[in-house]
Amino acid sequence: MQKPSVDLVAITISSPSLFGIYQNNKLIEKIEKEGKTSDVLPIVFDEILKKYNIKRVIYAKGPGSYMAIKLSYIFFKTMEIAKGIKLLGADGFEFNKNHPIKAVGRSYFVKRDGIITLKKDLKAGDFSLPENLDEIESSEDSSPLYILNPV
Repeated sequence: MQKPSVDLVAITISSPSLFGIYQNNKLIEKIEKEGKTSDVLPIVFDEILKKYNIKRVIYAKGPGSYMAIKLSYIFFKTMEIAKGIKLLGADGFEFNKNHPIKAVGRSYFVKRDGIITLKKDLKAGDFSLPENLDEIESSEDSSPLYILNPV
């Protein structure tokens, strides 16, 4: 029996990691996993590959946890090369209604008028998977979005 072809959205820039399976741009399955990205990503991806044929992955490319961004990018880029799964990137703010995203210590990433800055002592927004892929803006630029403090 042939596995259904789907798209995967991965939000791994904070914990818990969220994964959405989409068929015809509509969310058909959600997976939420606590833990380190390095532990969660291979296990969840393996489970998904057993059930589905993944056509493309849209991942939250940042800002957020630098290590999670690096690991996710390398993992998904490897899958693109090894398995021919198209990799797209999306700004992390696409998945939390443009609320602050936790950075380091008491700092949070904030996006206003297309510019990302760091602010202190805010409350991070919760991440969620869109019901339809048409709700988010993604691009072929899958390069990680690292925002570093000026020294």
